[in-house]
Amino acid sequence: MANLKEIRNRISSVSSTMQITSAMKMVSAAKLKKAQDAITAMRPYADKLTELLQSLSATLDADSGSKFAEQREVNKVLLVAISSNRGLCGAFNSNIIKQTSSLMKETYAGKDVSVLAIGKKTNDFFEKTGQVIANKSDVYDQLTFDNVASIAEMIMEKFNEGEFDKVVLIYNQFKNAATQIVQSEQFLPIVPMSRETTSNADYIFEPSKAEIVEQLIPKSLKTQLYKAVRDSFASEHGARMTAMHKATDNATELRDQLKLTYNKARQAAITNEILEIVGGAEALNG
Repeated sequence: MANLKEIRNRISSVSSTMQITSAMKMVSAAKLKKAQDAITAMRPYADKLTELLQSLSATLDADSGSKFAEQREVNKVLLVAISSNRGLCGAFNSNIIKQTSSLMKETYAGKDVSVLAIGKKTNDFFEKTGQVIANKSDVYDQLTFDNVASIAEMIMEKFNEGEFDKVVLIYNQFKNAATQIVQSEQFLPIVPMSRETTSNADYIFEPSKAEIVEQLIPKSLKTQLYKAVRDSFASEHGARMTAMHKATDNATELRDQLKLTYNKARQAAITNEILEIVGGAEALNG
């Protein structure tokens, strides 16, 4: 059995760790509320804008469609991996890395695959393979629509210039504080809805459908990327809050076990001392 000093030191160490994890949990809970409100308010707008764009694109003729809807033979793929800059959030970052690696090795095996990292964790991992074309981790320093829109513009420009034939977003979609769903979402080219699922209502468009689509597409793509980053941001704080909650519970349980072990060791030491005193007294009497 460990001596009393070692057990006291371990109890002190575990208690300090528990205070840190408890504080991190409260910080993440406070940030989660704001991030959750932001993505909850934005998601209906982003989904409706995407649906409108897809519906309009489906009704256009092939030759009048947008350059962003151009379907090419897929040889060069860009994976936009959205993670966090910090750890201590469970499997949040590792799930994104696993999904990105899986797409490289299976879905796009044999293709020229590059990675655009939004988040320090994915950049650190894929930088070793030399596949990272840009690191946009600083977007979390000030997470605004304008900062994310500049990234979307860069991606659209590279797609137009033919540097990539397909762009895929990989991010954690926020469901609740305990659940994040890994999503692989096609960003470019735009996937139009099938004509069967589009509305048959006869609308009068002013200006023309083609002009409306050309104006809507850049805004829709920027909004789609901003929604994905916002989803990931909320998911990060949810995952960290859950991870720190579990860590605090584990530290509490370990501390209680150590205290029990300490009390047992202290009682055993006291008993030994009593036995020695009694034995000494008996020897003197003898």
